[in-house]
Amino acid sequence: MHITFSPVRRDDRLDLARKGEALIVNGEAFDFTALPEGGSLPPDAIASDWFAGPVERVGGQVRLALILPHGAVAPAETLFPAAIVAAKDGPIALPPHSSEA
Repeated sequence: MHITFSPVRRDDRLDLARKGEALIVNGEAFDFTALPEGGSLPPDAIASDWFAGPVERVGGQVRLALILPHGAVAPAETLFPAAIVAAKDGPIALPPHSSEA
């Protein structure tokens, strides 16, 4: 699963995990098992405001973009996040929400 991010100033937090072909977003599962190779699912077809673009399957890999919330004082790694490849099941580490303690 290849995840890119669109940073947005928000007070809420994002918690991610992978379970097979499903992405768990703040406790809610979004299962992309049925998405065929070359298929694309627009963000408005997903019942969540965390998706910042279409979900696609390219080369057998699910590719998607998510909103990455951050605090008023966020580190560069959060404001300019690198893409993440979640190759196995489990929690997905994210950049820190804020630089503030």
